[in-house]
Amino acid sequence: MIESEVAFLATIAQQLVTHLEAQLPCFLVEWRQQMKIAKDDKYIDLAEQNGLAVFELVKEALLRSPSSEAVECLANKIAKERAEMNAGIGALVYNVNLGRRLIIHHALTAPLSISALAPLIGHLNELFDQFLFHAVTKYSELKEKELREKNMLIARSHQDRLTLLGQMSSSFVHEFRNPLTAVIGFIQLLKFEHPDLPYLDIIDHELQQLKFRISQFLHASRKEIVESEKETFSLHRLLEEIIDFLYATIVDCDVNISLAIDESIHIFAYKDQIRQVVVNILLNSIEAVKEKEKPRRIEIVARRQDADIIIDITNNGPAIPADIVETIFEPFFTTKKLGTGIGLYICKNIIADHGGDICCFSNANRTTFSIRLPASSPF
Repeated sequence: MIESEVAFLATIAQQLVTHLEAQLPCFLVEWRQQMKIAKDDKYIDLAEQNGLAVFELVKEALLRSPSSEAVECLANKIAKERAEMNAGIGALVYNVNLGRRLIIHHALTAPLSISALAPLIGHLNELFDQFLFHAVTKYSELKEKELREKNMLIARSHQDRLTLLGQMSSSFVHEFRNPLTAVIGFIQLLKFEHPDLPYLDIIDHELQQLKFRISQFLHASRKEIVESEKETFSLHRLLEEIIDFLYATIVDCDVNISLAIDESIHIFAYKDQIRQVVVNILLNSIEAVKEKEKPRRIEIVARRQDADIIIDITNNGPAIPADIVETIFEPFFTTKKLGTGIGLYICKNIIADHGGDICCFSNANRTTFSIRLPASSPF
């Protein structure tokens, strides 16, 4: 560009700046009247100051290129104020674009030709685009940080709640465990000495169920010391034992349970913990199918899949809504009136401790709990 053209553009730019300076009071009034800001915003008195700062950037954009640091600094300042007041990114973008629109409107009223104004308006748009980029970026960063901090606070609070509940439940159930163990022992003696005495099997079954629930609380509290060691056991045999254990409940609810398990499948795990998981899911499944008319079916299928063992427990009870499926393994979440909401949470933790995972799929016809466990030993 030759020197005469540069001088001409500089003259035009100075004329436009002079015109905009004359229009500044009008610009500030219009911007203040039309901008989106709450009446109780503690930064409302800084609105005019921010407008003047933006206007200084406009002058620099017309007379000389403003430093990127100055644009970013002002954009970050305003973004912080808007984020602190939780004004919303929409209001931030609107107010910046409102300033752009008013500046260009007043620029077009200058006694200059459109051809002379065109490159200068291009500079203005470039300035506001950069300003918006920095402001929106900063606002988003601040809000993401705020969200992370809130989530961390919620997580800590939730963990504190879990810890407190664990301490309370551990203390509470230990008060029951000793007398319960004594009662179970005496029931066994009665069964041995008086095998024909009625109702002993029912009493024993209910006591075993109570013992199972107590074990759940102790596992959730992390106070229970696992004395057993991992062992290799037959999955088919374990499931048969579980069905025998739940036989009274299964018959009472008139549920048909079918097994489709390769007898060669063995698992290397803590047997009592895997039993606890399967019992819990089966009890939940029985509760679910009780809500529908017969036939009530539960299918247990196990198969090898690459280096894993997959156990699917499927019932034909009512569908679990999608939003509930997403939170079904969260602690304290339950749809039962008398539920504790820790059963599936414990199941998830046990399976995770074994290096596997558990998930749930549900539709109008079937609900499946799918357990994946690593086949850590060749069988």
